[in-house]
Amino acid sequence: MKTETYNIKGMTCASCSAAVERVTRKLDGVSVSNVNLATNKMTITYDEKRVNPELIMNKVDRAGFSAALEVPETKKEKQEEKAEQEEALHKIRFRLIGAIIFALPLLYISMGHMVPWPMPLPEMLHMHMHPLNFAVTQLILTAIVLFFGRKFYIVGFKTLFRGHPNMDSLVAIGTGSAFLYSLVMTIMIPSNKHAVDQLYYESAAIVVTLVMLGKYLESRSKGKTSEAIRKLMELAPDIAVLLKDGKEQEVPVEQVQAGDLILVRPGSKVPLDGIVRQGVSSVDESMLTGESIPVEKEPGDEVIGGSMNYNGAMQVTVSRVGSDTTLAKIIKLMEDAQGKKAPISKLADTVAGYFVPAVLLIALAAAVIWAVTGHPASFVLRIFVSVLVIACPCALGLATPTAIMVGTGLGAKYGILIKSGEALEITHKVGAVILDKTGTITEGKPKVTEIISKEISDDNLLLLAASCELPSEHPLGQAIVEGARNRGMQLKEVTDFQSLTGKGIQAVYDENQIYIGNLRMVEEMHFDLGDYQKAADELAEKGQTPMFVVRESQVLGIVSVADTVKETSKAAIDKIRSLGVKVYMLTGDNKRTAAYIGKQVNADEVIAEVLPEDKASVVSILQKEGKKVMMVGDGINDAPALAQADVGVAIGSGSDIAMESSDVVLMKSDLMDVYRAIKLSKSTIRNIKENLFWAFIFNTCGIPVAAGLLYPFGGPLLNPIIAGLAMSFSSVFVVTNALRLRTIKLK
Repeated sequence: MKTETYNIKGMTCASCSAAVERVTRKLDGVSVSNVNLATNKMTITYDEKRVNPELIMNKVDRAGFSAALEVPETKKEKQEEKAEQEEALHKIRFRLIGAIIFALPLLYISMGHMVPWPMPLPEMLHMHMHPLNFAVTQLILTAIVLFFGRKFYIVGFKTLFRGHPNMDSLVAIGTGSAFLYSLVMTIMIPSNKHAVDQLYYESAAIVVTLVMLGKYLESRSKGKTSEAIRKLMELAPDIAVLLKDGKEQEVPVEQVQAGDLILVRPGSKVPLDGIVRQGVSSVDESMLTGESIPVEKEPGDEVIGGSMNYNGAMQVTVSRVGSDTTLAKIIKLMEDAQGKKAPISKLADTVAGYFVPAVLLIALAAAVIWAVTGHPASFVLRIFVSVLVIACPCALGLATPTAIMVGTGLGAKYGILIKSGEALEITHKVGAVILDKTGTITEGKPKVTEIISKEISDDNLLLLAASCELPSEHPLGQAIVEGARNRGMQLKEVTDFQSLTGKGIQAVYDENQIYIGNLRMVEEMHFDLGDYQKAADELAEKGQTPMFVVRESQVLGIVSVADTVKETSKAAIDKIRSLGVKVYMLTGDNKRTAAYIGKQVNADEVIAEVLPEDKASVVSILQKEGKKVMMVGDGINDAPALAQADVGVAIGSGSDIAMESSDVVLMKSDLMDVYRAIKLSKSTIRNIKENLFWAFIFNTCGIPVAAGLLYPFGGPLLNPIIAGLAMSFSSVFVVTNALRLRTIKLK
């Protein structure tokens, strides 16, 4: 099976996207076809042996639209696309202004004499003194307005004749009927002056103008929903300063290769991912990670393309270019997420797909019923036009994708990358969160936590231990070395270093034989622990690893090492629990250590001594209890559990495999983002439900009123102009409500 994305042109409403999905799903070999109306993109999965791109594009073309396979675009091409969109918006605005200029005098001429204080009108345009002039003037003005709105008729009748009527079809049929009816009345005026009382030119022209206004506002608002992606694209600079043969050379970023050395000047942006080789500086990575505090960078540290270099020049060896950069991957993740459809949108799409044909039938049925009950043609026409115009399902089609676009964009702002609309939707249902301990709740690497000695000072004990451990590659030894360096100690050289496998090390320091190791080493070498035995037991109770430092045969003290809990872990777990979610801690550690850490962070349950291959089983057991499970992890061994979970969350410092297996990626290693992701999901789903509610209510209530259901009981009839106004602004309302998500604070 192969999955591709196509750009679709010609869609104007939800029935268009439903039609594209319908025709492509009918192809034998297509398993999935999702069309996003907000981005005009179709994601399709098909069997390559039975379907090919040409077949897909032909199918879409025959339905009245056009499809083109999406290809990776360079930044320049993206900018050109943006310029094209702005030009298209400019053309819509030009046509709208033109329509308004001619619609306003038409409204004045046709309706001015009906207001309580009749507006003055030249005698030659008087309705009863010169009815033909009155009608022909309206005819000319209306024809010009309809010319500006000709796209509704071109697209509307085209899709109607191809069997996929859409919102444009409704507008075209409704306003076209009003115009033709008025034209016939105009022709009849010389023989029957009363025909002038049955003109509906202003209805046709004003409805078209209002729908154009709604479409313009909708296009502007939709443009803002993808603002997060555009901002990310603008982060990466176009030019990099390449260092070659000792010379600086400015080159386009596309020409830089992995392994090249580049210069990043103070106040400029880092063009590509890389490793700092020379220089120290503060770097702002907030747009990529959500971390508001600048990060200090020094030789050996990684830098991300698109981040801002503040105060120092750095020489950077480029590690990733093109689509491999972190920024490119983030943009791809967001585009994919916005292209995938959330399950909640299926109901709206299904309804929208059948909505337009149903509305056509309702309008016809209402017109026939009113006609056979003896009402005049003008009354019947008013009903017919009102039903067609008010029933646009655009709001339904936009309700979900716009909210998802804004929600994923807001998540990206905080460094929370949600890979699909489905993940965004399921996250709000999560009832259990499993947190892998190492690297997720804890820092993931050991460090010195306590120093205990009665024979020498703590500093001298640490200096001695760190100097002896300097040649060691063991993580616990490295933790001791780092602990000493963090205290500014200058380590001394040792001789005769030797690793004692599984037990520790030995070396000669200041002509003394030094041993550093675990309890096993002490016991096998028969060193007397004395009072240190009790201290060691207490450290072990806390989940720490005591390392005994022995000079010759005298135990000098203990340097204790442990993987420490992150600063924000406890607060984050409390926040997650406040959402009514149960928090589990999963670890391979022994029960005693696990219980100590679990109590520190206030986890609801601790599951200890779990082998890496059994993590997915733990997820599965909770799922069988009926819980929606979120798994949070960072290592390769977490990947099966991440894939098994309803929502897999990989933290950004984790492995590529863990990130590939996950549904959500947290750019920072901060558990508080798990709480933010759940809160974001809840807010987004609430927003989608609000949108769907108003869209459904609007159509459900609007159509019966437009059909004249209330009229026999003394109720009002709906004016087609009011119907057009209401229909246009229902879409604008939905998009504006989705944009409101951007104001939510995920604290």
